[in-house]
Amino acid sequence: MGVRTAFLALLLLTSPALAADEPKPVMSVDDKTIEASVVIAPALKAYPPLYERLLASGKREYDKARAGAAAERKATPELFSDGRKFFYKRTDRLRSAAGPYVSVVRNVDTYEGGAHPNHVVDTLLWESQTKRFMNIKPFFKEMADDGPTLQRLAHLIRVALAADKKARDIEVGDPDTDQWLSSVKPKITDIGGIALAPSTESGRSAGLIAYFSPYAVGPYVDGEFVVFVPYTAFSQMLSPQGAALFGGARPQGDDKND
Repeated sequence: MGVRTAFLALLLLTSPALAADEPKPVMSVDDKTIEASVVIAPALKAYPPLYERLLASGKREYDKARAGAAAERKATPELFSDGRKFFYKRTDRLRSAAGPYVSVVRNVDTYEGGAHPNHVVDTLLWESQTKRFMNIKPFFKEMADDGPTLQRLAHLIRVALAADKKARDIEVGDPDTDQWLSSVKPKITDIGGIALAPSTESGRSAGLIAYFSPYAVGPYVDGEFVVFVPYTAFSQMLSPQGAALFGGARPQGDDKND
């Protein structure tokens, strides 16, 4: 399977439909070893310090991917016979902005001649006033690993994942004992890539969106999973900072932006 064919097959399995108006890459190359690109949504230019960080990080990974492909071609030239080459694409897009908090969704798609391409989705949360990345811990009164808050959030996310699987006609067991869903644990690093959901109330968030790459909570063929948990399900656990942030409802049709 050619790299482009393999990559398109991956997208069909793991991602929403390709946007017809996807922005041009901020850097790209297509040579004998690799087709590589970095895309940063123009909307993120509204936050210059964030954009600069994303651009610098993107260049580092882009250069790393190119160097790795060049080294592999030198060491194992047969991998690049018949015009085959590596593939690397990183895309950062704005998911939401609520008050000073900006949620970014990052997709990284790669192919290095294996059985299939790889797709990884993750999120970043940026605080515009302090100009730094953060996590959701400040929004809750308590956020210790294995503590009551993360126990609650992990359970809610597993329940949402189970509902999504059932809607896709994928076999799933009890959300708290299912083998695949057991990877969602009450730890800040094990509940998925978390983004703030937009809200019908300006400057606020309607809840949390959790992103999972293929293999994270199901076999590769099941693709990516994205689930929403409304803030009303965890409102009693919010800190004053969180109570000021969350409110309203998720706008109708917002799930199409996942």
